[in-house]
Amino acid sequence: MFSTIFSPLLIGSLLGFIFQRSRFCLTGGFREMYLSKNNRIFYAFLIAILLQSIGVLWLIEIGYITSPYKDFSLFSTIIGSLIFGVSIVLASGCATGTWYHAGEGLISSWIALFMYMLSAAMMRYGALNDMQKFMGQYWRMNDNLAQSLQISVWWLVAILAIITAFGVYTTLRKPKLKIASLPAKYQGIRHFLFEKHIHPFWAAIFIGILALLAWLSNAVVGKSAGLGITGPSANIITFLITGDTSRINWGVFLVLGILIGSYLAAKGSSEFKWRLPDLATVRNSVIGGLFMGIGASLAGGCTIGNGLTATAVMSSKGWISLFFIMLGVWAMSYFVYVRPQKL
Repeated sequence: MFSTIFSPLLIGSLLGFIFQRSRFCLTGGFREMYLSKNNRIFYAFLIAILLQSIGVLWLIEIGYITSPYKDFSLFSTIIGSLIFGVSIVLASGCATGTWYHAGEGLISSWIALFMYMLSAAMMRYGALNDMQKFMGQYWRMNDNLAQSLQISVWWLVAILAIITAFGVYTTLRKPKLKIASLPAKYQGIRHFLFEKHIHPFWAAIFIGILALLAWLSNAVVGKSAGLGITGPSANIITFLITGDTSRINWGVFLVLGILIGSYLAAKGSSEFKWRLPDLATVRNSVIGGLFMGIGASLAGGCTIGNGLTATAVMSSKGWISLFFIMLGVWAMSYFVYVRPQKL
């Protein structure tokens, strides 16, 4: 019971807390890479991938975790990732972002989250499942990147480590801007937990460790998997509609934990507030959430399932998906933020 319920609930709660207190938003981070050439969140993301990668690949090597690689559809992954990237700009948050923003009281995130869960369930178990199967049969390829390149996986880890170290070094050596802040209201542990901002690099270290713990927790219940958001989100709404208790699994408690953790962080820092969106935001949340679920299902994962978890095991699908998600974010950012200023 601990590994099935309490372990993912604890990991999810810690993730939600860290995401909320650090404002760690991959949608915003990828968007800023294009709009302001600010790569700080991206390099932080690489830190989380690298830390997780070293641990999980070692566990695979010693046989504690079974091989997670499966053949995948390149066609479905590219199309799905592009759709997902475009959609998260409209929804103002990726899959994880909508969960933790919902915990802050954003009604627009609740709307996007519901549509995301609904469309993901339709793709996995409902009316759109045939489309997913149809697209998933084309351009099948090996997921094991190291095997495809016929090199040791540790060479890929070394390349990732060099890129990450360079990115962190160039970011930290830039002069820091002095930002005015209000005097501290609290002292001691309350100040540290609910008032002090967590730097993205420190947040990434915690996220990487928690992502590795997710692999260990899943291994205890016999699964070779790490963090994932889309499948559990689809399972929740499927359970609520059908009452099928087999849909309640490790991942469901993980995402519920993210919601709980972000709520506790927002409440403790006095940032929780129910906020009603305007009609334009409601429209974008509905459309963005709907296509988020479709895109993530086609791609076989979101920014967490593919972008953080699959990349850590040097999965071809993971890295391809991450690239096209970013491409989708950049393309949509042009139409939402850049093009209107030129008209």
